Amino acid sequence: MTSRRLFAEELVVRLDEILFASPSHRGLKRAATLLEPLPRGQQDLVLQWARVMAITDAELAHQVCVAAPRVLELIGETGFIAWLKRGLADFDAHGPKVAGQRFEDIDGFVAEYSGRGGVAFVDVQRQIALFLRALGGDELPLKESHIGWTDTEFIYLPPRFDNFAEPAANRLLYTATAVMLWAQIRYGTFSEDIGAQANLWTDPAQALCWLAALEAVRHEACLAEELPGLAAEIMGIRGSWPEALKDAANQLSATSTVADSLRLLEALRLRNLPPPKLVHLGTLDPAAVMKIRLEKIQQPRVVERAASNTLRGIGGAGQGDDDFAPLAADAMADDGDAAGSIDEATGKAAQSPQTDVPVGNAQAAGKGQWQAVIAGSAREQTPTTPATQAAQPDQIYDEWDYHRQAYRQQWCRLYEHDGERGEENYVGEIRRRHAPQIRQIRRRFEVLRGEDKVLRRQTDGEEIDLDSLVEMLADKRAGAEISPRLFCRRQRIERSLAVMFMVDMSGSTKGWVNDAEREALVMLCEALEALDDRYAIYGFSGWTRTQCDIYRIKTFDETYSNEVKNRISGIAAKDYTRMGVAIRHLSKLLGAQDARHKLLVTLSDGRPDDFGDEYRGHYGIEDTRRALQEARYAGIRPYCVTIDRHGADYLKRLYGEASYSVLADVTKLPLRLAEVYRRLTS
Repeated sequence: MTSRRLFAEELVVRLDEILFASPSHRGLKRAATLLEPLPRGQQDLVLQWARVMAITDAELAHQVCVAAPRVLELIGETGFIAWLKRGLADFDAHGPKVAGQRFEDIDGFVAEYSGRGGVAFVDVQRQIALFLRALGGDELPLKESHIGWTDTEFIYLPPRFDNFAEPAANRLLYTATAVMLWAQIRYGTFSEDIGAQANLWTDPAQALCWLAALEAVRHEACLAEELPGLAAEIMGIRGSWPEALKDAANQLSATSTVADSLRLLEALRLRNLPPPKLVHLGTLDPAAVMKIRLEKIQQPRVVERAASNTLRGIGGAGQGDDDFAPLAADAMADDGDAAGSIDEATGKAAQSPQTDVPVGNAQAAGKGQWQAVIAGSAREQTPTTPATQAAQPDQIYDEWDYHRQAYRQQWCRLYEHDGERGEENYVGEIRRRHAPQIRQIRRRFEVLRGEDKVLRRQTDGEEIDLDSLVEMLADKRAGAEISPRLFCRRQRIERSLAVMFMVDMSGSTKGWVNDAEREALVMLCEALEALDDRYAIYGFSGWTRTQCDIYRIKTFDETYSNEVKNRISGIAAKDYTRMGVAIRHLSKLLGAQDARHKLLVTLSDGRPDDFGDEYRGHYGIEDTRRALQEARYAGIRPYCVTIDRHGADYLKRLYGEASYSVLADVTKLPLRLAEVYRRLTS
C-alpha cells in the first residue's frame, strides 16, 4: 500500500527535527509548503537527503529543501541526487559559500545535466591541475576568479564557460585558457617590467590587453614547437587569428621573447586600436606578480629576524645578546597564517613561510614538535606531528562518505615523514632476549625459500620417475605402447612477492602495545633475512583530515640496515587512527612494485578513529572498508592482525571472513604475526 503524502503541518514537524541548527529554522513553513504537493516518495527522498546535508551544514540543508521541488520538476530524482552531490563536492573543496552558489544555480546545472550549456570550474579543476602538473612537473594550484589570470603562484579561472553549445568544447576551452596562463609563466612573460611599458599608454589596461594577445601569439608558437598536438587543439578552439594579429603572427616565433612582443606593443601605442578578442585569452596583472616577488624577497628577512630572536632568547648571559636586534613588531604579529591554522572557508591548512633555509650564519633547527592542548576533551590531546611541515601536502586523497554514497573530493591531506630514530641497542637487546623464537621462525621461513616443484612424466630429467617406470614395465609385458616419459625434473619456484606492513602508531598504542609491535617487527625482520621477499614498513597516525601522517620505517628499496633498525626502535604512539587515507597511500606504494603477489598487513589495536565525532563509528569503518575494496581491485590482498577484543564486531565487515586475526594476548603478537606471514606467503 502506497503511503499518503505528508501535509505541510506534518512536514514542519519533520523539518524542525532535522533543521533545528539552521539559522533559517524559523522559516520552515515556506519549505513545507513547497514540499507538500510532491508525491510521498519524493517527499521522503528530500527529507532523507536533508538529514544527510544537515550533518555537513544545516543552512545548506534548508536551502536544498526550498529548491528541491523545482529541481525534481526539471530533472527528476536521478538529476536531483546528482545536483546534491555536486553541491556537496563544492562544499568539500571550497566551503559553504561556493556550495550555496552552486545550489542557487539550478538553471546552469540543469543545462549541463541535460547535455547542453556550459561547464563549471569545479567540474574541471582537478583534471586541469593534473594536466598542468604533467606539463611543468610542479604543482600550480588553481583558484576561481571572475576572469582568467595568474600571479605566478596560482592560476585563476572563471567560474563557468558557456561559449559553446557542447560541454566538451567548453571543457577544452578551460584547458586552453589554463595552458595559456601557464605559458605566461613558462615562457617568461613577466621577465620584463611590462607594467612600466603599459603605463606609457593613455589607457594602461588597453595596453595590457594588447600585450596579452601578442604574448598569446608567441606562446602558441612555442607550444607548436614543443607540444604540437596541444597547440593544434588550442588553435582549433580559438579559431583563426584576428586580422589585427596576423602581422604579429608572422613576426613572433618560438625563438622570440617578451621583449619582441613589447617592441610590437610600442608600435601600436599611437594607433589607439581596440585589442582583439580571443576566447582563451587571460589578462595580465603585473602588479600582482610584483607583489608576489616582493614577498619572496622579504620572506628570508622575516626568517632572519625570527632566527636572531630565537638565538637571542637561548643565548643566556655572556652569549653576546647585544649582537642581536629585537624582533620587529611585524614579525611578532600573528596574522592567522601560522603553521597549522585552518582557513574557515576552505578547510585547508594556511600556507606558512618556509623556515628551513639557512640565513647568514644561522642554521634552521630542523623539525620541531607542535605542542597543543585541547581543553574540554576526554583527555588532554597533544599532537606530536612536526610543525614545520610544508603547507602543501605530499598527497591529497578522496574519502568515502557513506551518508552521501559518494567520495569527498580532495579531502585528506597526507604528509610523509622519515621515521624517528630510537635507541641504538634496542634491536640487539630484542635479538638476545628472543633468540630461540627468532631461530624457530627463521627455520620455518627457510622451508619456504627452498621449495621446488617436481615435474613428473618428463621426456628427460635428472631423476627417474618410479611411477612412470612401473607403468612402462606393465605396458611392456602387456604388449602395449611404451611411453617415453620416464623422468622427473625439479623446477625452482620463484617467489614474486611484495609485502607492506602498516603499523598503527595512534595514541592508544602507547605502552605495552607499542612495545609488542616493535618486538614483533624486529623478530619478523630478523627471520625475513632468510628469504628474498621484498617488504616495507610504514607507520601511520594523524590529527583530523588536514594532517594525516605516514612514517617511513623501511621502504622497499632499503635493506635491513642499522638505520632501519633504529627507526623500528623509534616507533612511538602519536595521535589518531584515520585508517582509510593510510590504506589508500600505502596501497599506491605497494601497487607500484613489480611483483605477482602483493600483500598489505595491518598491525592495529583498535577500530578507525580520529579527533572529533565525524570519523568515529560507522563513518570511519565504511571509509576504511571502501579503501580496502579499492586495494583489492588493484590486486592487493589485505590482512589485519589486531589486539582489539571487540575487533570481530567490525573486522569481518572490513576484511572478510578469513582475512584477520584477533589476539586476546598481546604477548603472542610476534609469533602470530610470523605465522600469519608464513601462511599467507606459502
